[in-house]
Amino acid sequence: MFTRTIEPAFYDTDALGHVNNTRLPAWFELARNDLFRLFTPDLDPRKWRLIMARMEVDYRAELQYGREIEIRTYLSRLGNSSFTVSQEARQDGLLTNLGHTVLVHFDHTTKKAVPIEGELREALEAHLQAEPADA
Repeated sequence: MFTRTIEPAFYDTDALGHVNNTRLPAWFELARNDLFRLFTPDLDPRKWRLIMARMEVDYRAELQYGREIEIRTYLSRLGNSSFTVSQEARQDGLLTNLGHTVLVHFDHTTKKAVPIEGELREALEAHLQAEPADA
């Protein structure tokens, strides 16, 4: 599991006084950088080996300005060429948001999915886990 801490900025809030729901997909993408480095260590987009097939975010509770948010990132499914990244946003220990993103190992030249094999598969398997009970 990868973990990142986000400190919300004032501009992340909305007129209702809590963190705007549009911020979560951006923070989840930022937190996926640790996972992206397994595929493209220098994050050079010209060497990119992934495409996104699906993204969903469940909003369970409001996030508040002035308190850190922990983003946890792990794999909940590993297939032949695709995998599901699960991400949790937690504030003060409470699960506030749960996201799932399906990514595909992809060759942009041939426009085809590529099997996940060898050391890459082993690296991904190290981050494979079940979702927590409070999810």
